[in-house]
Amino acid sequence: MQKITRDQLVEKAVSLLEAGTVSAVLGWKKGEFDYDITPALFKSAEEIKELFVWNDFCGANFSKYLVAKAPKQEGKLLVFLKPCDTYSFNQLLTEHRFDREKVYAVGIGCEGMADIDKVKAICGDGIVSINCGEKMAVGTIYNDAETLIDYADVLAERCVNCKSKKHVAYDELMGDDGEVIDSDRFDEVARIEAMTPDERFEFWQDQLSRCIRCNACRDACPACTCEKCVFDNPKSGVENKAPANSFEEKMFHIIRAFHVAGRCTDCGECSRVCPQNIPLHLLNRKFIKDINEFYGDYQAGAEVGSRAPLVNYTTEDLEPSEVFDRRDTNA
Repeated sequence: MQKITRDQLVEKAVSLLEAGTVSAVLGWKKGEFDYDITPALFKSAEEIKELFVWNDFCGANFSKYLVAKAPKQEGKLLVFLKPCDTYSFNQLLTEHRFDREKVYAVGIGCEGMADIDKVKAICGDGIVSINCGEKMAVGTIYNDAETLIDYADVLAERCVNCKSKKHVAYDELMGDDGEVIDSDRFDEVARIEAMTPDERFEFWQDQLSRCIRCNACRDACPACTCEKCVFDNPKSGVENKAPANSFEEKMFHIIRAFHVAGRCTDCGECSRVCPQNIPLHLLNRKFIKDINEFYGDYQAGAEVGSRAPLVNYTTEDLEPSEVFDRRDTNA
């Protein structure tokens, strides 16, 4: 697959902006550190040329940002979408969360994004510079020479187990399109399923006990677009800004996983933004795996307007007894 460069994206953004095709550009800019890349809204060619960033830390899924940003633009908003982002884009369109006519989508190829925690595991903390060339060159305050890292060694988990290099939505495509991948993304779910009930409970108790209820997972998730979240509603009986007890900290994530079941595109944003490194995507993948097994393969966001099996009743649907029988057989 042809690798898209920063200069190509800048040229495309500037040309569309100056031609009046779009009135603003949703892109990336540098944060406090070289690996701290943050979404940004650009409204001038000068801003784009000076501040626009495209490298191996541009992991944010821009589909979620369209819900808030697109309606506020007088003209069209240009958004760059990696293959995995386009599934969330389609799913949000299916749910009528933004106006398609307000967005100009450019699909860009992606060879995977880096996980800064994996980089730190190799180089340690104190990173002062990261240069993304043929290899990742990392400078720290502890070493005079840069450490060279192969990208394959620091790929984010969602990229190691990428489900698709194919764009399922765009107005314009830069570079070659890829294909749906027969990945091993359900292997870890199967490993957890093979545990005893006590082992599974201990695993998730350990993981979820680290939750600080920062709500980053909810805020970044493209499937979480309720104007008023149940956990922010004082009349719900479950409003809480901190894990008051072990039951509450588990309840938040389990309820959130149920809320996005059948709609989650497995983009991995929940785990990417979690400051406690909780593998929240595994909860969602468990539901995806079950839906595939019980109703047939289904990929949320693959097509605009597709109905998830959970909201598309047919007389061929499994009865609860059949589900339990199947689980007993696979035990």
